[in-house]
Amino acid sequence: MSCHQMRPTTPYPPRKQKPAPTSEPAKRISRRAWIGLATGGTVISLVGARWAQGRFPWEPDPAATPVDVFASPTCDCCREWMRHMGKNGFAVTKHLMDDVTVKKSELHIPQDLWSCHTAVVGGYAIEGHVPADLIQRVLTERPAIVGLAAPGMPNGAPGMEGPTQDRYEIIAFTRTGATEVYAVRGLV
Repeated sequence: MSCHQMRPTTPYPPRKQKPAPTSEPAKRISRRAWIGLATGGTVISLVGARWAQGRFPWEPDPAATPVDVFASPTCDCCREWMRHMGKNGFAVTKHLMDDVTVKKSELHIPQDLWSCHTAVVGGYAIEGHVPADLIQRVLTERPAIVGLAAPGMPNGAPGMEGPTQDRYEIIAFTRTGATEVYAVRGLV
């Protein structure tokens, strides 16, 4: 037998043919893949909706009321209160500082009303864990006061949520130091 006779008749192996289509059900998608697709679709629709309005989701809502918050960089309850404000239509700008007492004095907040953080919104001073709805009320009514305070750190106030809830007063104060109860929250 010669070398020529041992060679295959075709220089390449035969091509594999595609299997014939079957009527089997489609493969199941994994839970991880489904969640990824669902999340991606949600993100795309949110971005699309905000883009149609002329802004992206990472841009602040122009209708949000700006609030400047002065707080310690290590205070967790201050961060929680800022989240509360953001969820309630405020555009929060935080100013982290080691000593907030200077700002409290500048804003004429009586020392017996001091709490952990101080904010300024719509020309009013806000001291401590004042609920967002009361701040909205002040911005609507525009009373002749310097601001509102939730003295101390009352359990159950925004940013101080937990298993217990205290009855606490939100105090309105003037530049001369006069105070009056603006609202009562918690266990009444």
